[in-house]
Amino acid sequence: MSNERVLLAGGRVVDPAQGIDAGVDLLLAEGRVARLEEGLEAPEGARVIDCTGLVIVPGLIDIHVHLREPGGEHKETIATGAAAAAAGGFTAVCAMPNTDPVIDSPATVGFVAAAGRAAGGARVYPTGALSIGQKGERLTEIGELVEAGAVAITDDGHPVMDSGLMRMAIEYAEAFGVPVADHPEDVGLSRNGVMNEGLVSARLGLPGKPNASEDVHIMRELLLAEHTGGRIHLQHVSTRRGVEAIRQAKARGVRVTAEASPHHLLLTDEAVEGYRTDAKMNPPLRTEEDRLAVVEGLLDGTLDTLATDHAPHHYDEKEQAFADAPFGIVGLETALGLVLMHFVHEGSMDWATLVDRMSVAPARAFGLPGGTLAVGGPADVTVIDPALEWTVDPEAFVSRSRNTPFGGWRLKGRAVRTIVGGREVWAL
Repeated sequence: MSNERVLLAGGRVVDPAQGIDAGVDLLLAEGRVARLEEGLEAPEGARVIDCTGLVIVPGLIDIHVHLREPGGEHKETIATGAAAAAAGGFTAVCAMPNTDPVIDSPATVGFVAAAGRAAGGARVYPTGALSIGQKGERLTEIGELVEAGAVAITDDGHPVMDSGLMRMAIEYAEAFGVPVADHPEDVGLSRNGVMNEGLVSARLGLPGKPNASEDVHIMRELLLAEHTGGRIHLQHVSTRRGVEAIRQAKARGVRVTAEASPHHLLLTDEAVEGYRTDAKMNPPLRTEEDRLAVVEGLLDGTLDTLATDHAPHHYDEKEQAFADAPFGIVGLETALGLVLMHFVHEGSMDWATLVDRMSVAPARAFGLPGGTLAVGGPADVTVIDPALEWTVDPEAFVSRSRNTPFGGWRLKGRAVRTIVGGREVWAL
């Protein structure tokens, strides 16, 4: 938290949580939003930032990132990940627990939380593993993980195949006020698949993961949430039927939130042509029909949040044969620009929807501070230049890894300042 007073003057403030989209000034003081009014005068000693032509929004929040520490520091550290998040306009991220060792004890949760505080970039909120060692056999001590600082529990990256274990996890998590985040995949159906099962996989001679492997799991989790009355958060939804199942469940009152990832909004399995490992991810890129359904789901709110599933890997790992290369791409530094360029500027998404999906809804889904610039709330702010044109250059990433399919893409719009607790942690 900063004791500095900062006046963001002359910008357009978009805060759908308060129904605000107007030219007003924003004063930050002692790590909080102090005033939000038109024509504010700078208090004595305040730092004034001219935001003419810029858009000021509640700090962006990514509830699905992999920071790799402990155990994978050659790919990313908590410090480099928090810095990359800030460079992408994110003021907070939720770190997944599939590290080495797994984040399945109060001590490891506390380690991530402490390292995040020390990093000085975006806020880092740890999640705790659902099962011990993420082996899908025994529940972790969920209450102790939450007490240590975990904001959700998940075995992300390791699908939970035991339906009884998942039911207990939802019930216990409900008792402690946190959601269960689920990677929906039936490994009995996906087996050794390395990309989407379809015409492209057949042409390339690669084993595929069928849509059914995701759809079956999504429907199971929806039924379990409905049966228990608990909450489920479905990660990186990628299929047409999955989106529709979530839409119908919400209409029945099931307590479900879900996320879309930029790569599933913009790419299809055609991107794998040439055995391109930077297009290898899990769930895989699917067909155009699926892509359009995910877009529709994000626009109409069926998919509540946009989350990057930031998954850094070292260059040598991605340079292996396609079947041997790891799943995942980095996304923290490209997500905002991609959505601005391909949805906001093209007219299918307005600013209020963008801010809702990237700030308001993520805060609500995981019960995090932020998601609004209400007076008294945390001074977590993202300042965006909507007209700034730039080219994605992986070599310029703040992240320790470079694995992205978006290298060379021309984009319009990006974050130019990221403020956390009233302190500027990144500026272009």
